Amino acid sequence: MAKEQLEVLNALDAAKTQWYHFTAIVIAGMGFFTDAYDLFCISLVTKLLGRIYYHVDGAPKPGSLPPNVSAAVNGVAFCGTLSGQLFFGWLGDKLGRKKVYGMTLMLMVVCSIASGLSFGHDRKAVMATLCFFRFWLGFGIGGDYPLSATIMSEYANKKTRGAFISAVFAMQGLGILAGGFFAIIVSSAFQARFHLPPYEVSPQASIVPEADYVWRIILIFGAFPAALTYYWRMKMPETARYTALVAKNAEQAASDMSKVLNVDIEAEPQKIKNLTQEKSQFGLFSAEFLRIHGLHLLGTTTTWFLLDIAFYSQNLFQKDIFSAIGWIPPAKSMSAIEEVFKIARAQTLIALCSTVPGYWFTVAFIDVIGRFAIQLMGFFFMTVFMFALAIPYDHWTHKENRIGFVVMYSLTFFFANFGPNATTFVVPAEIFPARFRSTCHGISAASGKLGAIVGAFGFLYLAQNQDKAKADAGYPAGIGVKNSLIVLGVINALGFLFTFLVPESKGKSLEEISGENEGDGADE
Repeated sequence: MAKEQLEVLNALDAAKTQWYHFTAIVIAGMGFFTDAYDLFCISLVTKLLGRIYYHVDGAPKPGSLPPNVSAAVNGVAFCGTLSGQLFFGWLGDKLGRKKVYGMTLMLMVVCSIASGLSFGHDRKAVMATLCFFRFWLGFGIGGDYPLSATIMSEYANKKTRGAFISAVFAMQGLGILAGGFFAIIVSSAFQARFHLPPYEVSPQASIVPEADYVWRIILIFGAFPAALTYYWRMKMPETARYTALVAKNAEQAASDMSKVLNVDIEAEPQKIKNLTQEKSQFGLFSAEFLRIHGLHLLGTTTTWFLLDIAFYSQNLFQKDIFSAIGWIPPAKSMSAIEEVFKIARAQTLIALCSTVPGYWFTVAFIDVIGRFAIQLMGFFFMTVFMFALAIPYDHWTHKENRIGFVVMYSLTFFFANFGPNATTFVVPAEIFPARFRSTCHGISAASGKLGAIVGAFGFLYLAQNQDKAKADAGYPAGIGVKNSLIVLGVINALGFLFTFLVPESKGKSLEEISGENEGDGADE
């Protein structure tokens, strides 16, 4: 039997869209801005690091990071993010969202700056310190996933909650664009100052000692937008749902939300006391949780895991696609700074055309057609386009068909963002009880990051040519790009099937979805 909702929570659910909603989106979204900026820029930085620190005199091609070093530089942040999602997700339910929120941001700011200041002139020292600081940067970014999603879901009204949470996630798109534009500006300025010749003309003159500043400046800049929002993060009150339902402080919850919403709200301490006494306070690892929310957690973890395998594997094909359509000429025909400029320009164009629009389509439609429909549609079209790329793969390799390949490739990632990439972030912040919300979101996100590690590194080896002689230097033979695309198509199809474990949360209050206003704490 349903209980009467607390007035403070009713006020939040029914609130009209106000200025505080938009400030919360910007404050919460800055962590994702930094996340995307960092992940985007590291792909530019690794090329330059290879030229600076792994140059071989007399080699026909510029230096590049060995596979193990490249995997460490790119992968260590993923490992940090996974750890941070689990740790800060749990901490957000234990100490409160606000207390932990400032920690994650400061960790991101400090480690972004420290990454750019990675010390030493010896390549081992630079790579070791860069990896160390990128792990802790990832740890801070990881904490931002459960906390930002939970805070936004607990602040939002039930009518537009999906749009607000996905708008926080869509700040990643702005981070990608900012990373691209800033890299273009920095590389243009250095190129204009030094006028470096291509590597094939003069290997020594194609890079100057000052090029070492380029990657450092690009990495450090990511800290500033996040640092600017620290003050406002600290000014945000704790969410009413945490204060009322977890900390059980009715007066504080009513007082905080009265200021935010500019209305008088009754505290109702007796109602909270009754809720606490009557409601089954089962634990996260209890049979009761497994009975009520076990399938939901299985659904959110598996879909995020499968989505991120496909989503992060895109990095494998980007360099081939850019080279194929002539956006990026061979490395030896460019100077070090020119290569940074060309890759940044190409990635920014892809982001503008497919990645960023997908995020905002989700924001526009998630509260109209619902999370379930968007996720199913996204996985369906990702599956279709992956198979359409894979089965006639030889057809796409011909020069005259390459534009078609790029269009299909772009559509795959448009439907990832107007699909499961956004909804897998939104849904775990809505369907679990307040006392587990941050933890369950952290578990779901960590499962996704595990998928990202499989996608980014498992497929790096898997997609190598079946003939070892034709595989990239340092890599064993794989199953080839065509077979890799078929595997990714199957993974997307599995994501489609596991979506049926996830309930629809559109238009309902958080307590109604999670069953917190039911007599036994269950949503039956």
